[in-house]
Amino acid sequence: MEEFLTSNGVQYEHHDIASEPAAQQFLESKGVKSAPVTVIDDEIIIGYFPRKLIATLKLDTQVDLSGRTGWLADKYDKILHATIRATMQLSPDQLESDVAWRPETLRDTIVHIMSFPELAYLSHKTGSMTTDDMQACRQRLASVNSSEEIAEYAEGVIANIVEFLNSGDNESFDRVVPAHYGGEVSVVELLNIILSHSTHHLKQVYWFMETSLGITPQDRATAEDMEGIFTPEALI
Repeated sequence: MEEFLTSNGVQYEHHDIASEPAAQQFLESKGVKSAPVTVIDDEIIIGYFPRKLIATLKLDTQVDLSGRTGWLADKYDKILHATIRATMQLSPDQLESDVAWRPETLRDTIVHIMSFPELAYLSHKTGSMTTDDMQACRQRLASVNSSEEIAEYAEGVIANIVEFLNSGDNESFDRVVPAHYGGEVSVVELLNIILSHSTHHLKQVYWFMETSLGITPQDRATAEDMEGIFTPEALI
């Protein structure tokens, strides 16, 4: 456990849920099933929700994500187009190869890289990105299998996300939605989270192409393309 003091003198504690059974039991008793979560007195804030955290902790800080949307649009364009280029190097048999990090095929991972950003973007209309939404998406895309089909689908996703992020629609950007990744987050915050998620999977795809398929990814995403995008150090 770590203790922190805010700029206004408000004290709070940070717990590692995995190593503290009492904290885990407390959250379970409140029906909380996702992390991160912040408990302040009687208020429970699920997910990375800066505006609510700042207001509740009485911090002298303002959150402005308006400048983040252009950056996100550029990064999504680069990361998802890099994924398309990798996909176009793969044969039908290679796409059906079982990957090492979960019980699925390489095709499944690549479609996952594309479909989760679409779900995050669509949450400004649907109001959520839940496990039910993800399952429905998997079923909807079950017939998207060849490299060409995946690329065509992905180009549509990229165009929609970039247009949305460059729209200046602050009301939609700020809409708070329940999400499997992050809990209750704004749409822009969810798109930030999913960008990291998809980039991590792209790194896994590159590794699998090189180590298991003997393919060198052509025109791969560069360090500059990935700059500023957080991904876990462990590849698998």
